[in-house]
Amino acid sequence: MFFSNAVKSSGPLGAGLVQLSHLHTSPNSQAPVPALPEKGGKTRHGIIPEEIFQLLYPKTGVTGPYMLGAGLLTYILSKEIYIINHETFAAACMGTVIIYGVRKFGPDVAAFADKLNEEKVQKAQEVKDLAMTSLAQAVLDEKKEQWRAEGRQMLFDAKRNNVAMLLETNRRERVHMVTNEVKKRLDYQIALQTLHRRMEQEHMVNWVEKNVVTSITPQQEKTSIAKCITDLKLLAKVQQAKATV
Repeated sequence: MFFSNAVKSSGPLGAGLVQLSHLHTSPNSQAPVPALPEKGGKTRHGIIPEEIFQLLYPKTGVTGPYMLGAGLLTYILSKEIYIINHETFAAACMGTVIIYGVRKFGPDVAAFADKLNEEKVQKAQEVKDLAMTSLAQAVLDEKKEQWRAEGRQMLFDAKRNNVAMLLETNRRERVHMVTNEVKKRLDYQIALQTLHRRMEQEHMVNWVEKNVVTSITPQQEKTSIAKCITDLKLLAKVQQAKATV
């Protein structure tokens, strides 16, 4: 913007530069360049384009281009704009040789040039195909990497779930270990209390038995033994009576 204002303020030269800059930045300058034709257009007499004849036909008729050429040549010679000298004959000879060479060797040279051109085009096409193949493979690799990047999130989720499950397993193992330890200690306390109770009971039984034994007199012992013998005899008689029956 600053450059444009400075050029506009520099006078006619600046205005011309501004117009030139606008010309180079016009939309037409950014248009794609048309492709060059592979073969030249039609000509007459070897050098005159067919378009000139087609342009003059509507206004001058069929003989118009020839009359224009003949009249122009007559005018140039009559006004001595061009003077015929030895160079003219040398140019005519050279032109004849060139035309003969073109007509004689032109097709072979054109075929050789076309062959070279086809080889160059084929090499360029191979390079293009190779580049397209590599680029297509690069696109496929990029899509695969994108797919892997999308699956990486799933992989991270799976790893996160695995870590969570591992932590939960460790927590449950610790809870189970604590439960077992507490159960063992409770079982120990129960066994200890049971042992105390059993020892107390045994001690009480022994003490009662000892006191009972010590409290029995010899007379009571004899009486008890006699009573037992009597009971045994009575039981023996009952058994014999049952056996005889």
